Amino acid sequence: MFGAGLSSVPALAQDVLIRHATVHTAGAQGTLQNADVLVQGGLIRAVGSNLQAPASISVVEAEGRPLTPAFFGGITEIGIEEVSGESETVDSAVTLADGQPMRPEFDVTLAYNPESVLVPVARVEGIGFTLLGAGTGGSFIAGQGGVLRLDGGADPIGPRVLFVKLGSDVLGKSGSSRAAQWMLLDQMVGEARGRIAADSPHALLTPTGRAVLARYLAGNGRIVVTVNRAADIRQLLRWAQRERVNIAIASGVEAWKLAAEIARARVPVFVDALADLPGDFDQIGATLENAARLHAAGVEVSFAQFGDASHNARKIRQYAGNAVANGLPWEAGLEGLTRVPAQVLGVGERLGTIAPGKLADLVLWTGDPLDVAHVATQLWLGGKPIPMRSRQTELRDRYLPAAGPLPRAYAP
Repeated sequence: MFGAGLSSVPALAQDVLIRHATVHTAGAQGTLQNADVLVQGGLIRAVGSNLQAPASISVVEAEGRPLTPAFFGGITEIGIEEVSGESETVDSAVTLADGQPMRPEFDVTLAYNPESVLVPVARVEGIGFTLLGAGTGGSFIAGQGGVLRLDGGADPIGPRVLFVKLGSDVLGKSGSSRAAQWMLLDQMVGEARGRIAADSPHALLTPTGRAVLARYLAGNGRIVVTVNRAADIRQLLRWAQRERVNIAIASGVEAWKLAAEIARARVPVFVDALADLPGDFDQIGATLENAARLHAAGVEVSFAQFGDASHNARKIRQYAGNAVANGLPWEAGLEGLTRVPAQVLGVGERLGTIAPGKLADLVLWTGDPLDVAHVATQLWLGGKPIPMRSRQTELRDRYLPAAGPLPRAYAP
């Protein structure tokens, strides 16, 4: 098959010294000019100036170009969705027979395919990890996902994440009322905490589902809630405080209205930074300044797309750049693609910043990585140089006519 094997990577990490780069660490060291990064055994061993390369090590001359941590691709279905219009290639949501209880135990990472053609498509854009998200099928409790590094490995890293969706988009899954969403959620919490008998004829959860939900209620894992309306976000903050659970907000179009409350609750937000118009009645307060206002209040801000995010993961840095253009500090935009999602999702000890001991997941750029006029020239994952090609680039190279004496528009 054309393009087969594009998701494979070299078997062994490459020891490399990247020299004379503008190193955006996304961490405590900030940005280092004319700095070097030494990679050995798949890990960053040293960051500084005038580092000496051990004998026979490969040296990459950055010539002042930006070097960043590998980027977060957002909340996607990369590897669990191939062709969105072909149901047999989509594994992101569960819809069981009528009368089946809600299934928080559903885990989309079990269907992840590391050989998906979408993996190299994302990698050539400097994306090194993504959060696989569960979609709403038969319930507004979507199920679980997790962080996948796009290094060819088949298994997620870090803790699982539980996905919940609230608001008008899931009214049909909650008795046609958003008030019923809280009623049903409170019943599930009661079952998981043992306040409602497991053998109740109206039980919503299976025994496994109760155990899974109980784990999140005990603080072992984060619940990511897709929600937009400020009134719903307020109820979510109250619920999270009452139940003492770790949550994050996804989309959060009207989150800026409650920025101070969100900051006090230490709830991070995965912002839809291109939401500037009220797409529905939950988004009346849409503004391109959402990320900037949240950050100014002290909220940790990352980014996510909503709508075909898997096939358009490359746009995530456009989201960050757009937020920067509308008031978010540049450094916060970069951290929203690196440090913030890694820490929020429980993988910050390994990913998200350039520092000794971290995985050598790095990207060298032609220029400002938040400016779509620039591109990634090389991605390393665990020190492995990733081939900067995908099915699209190979199709381009195969069928694009060679340059001739006339512009391509006039080629036969």
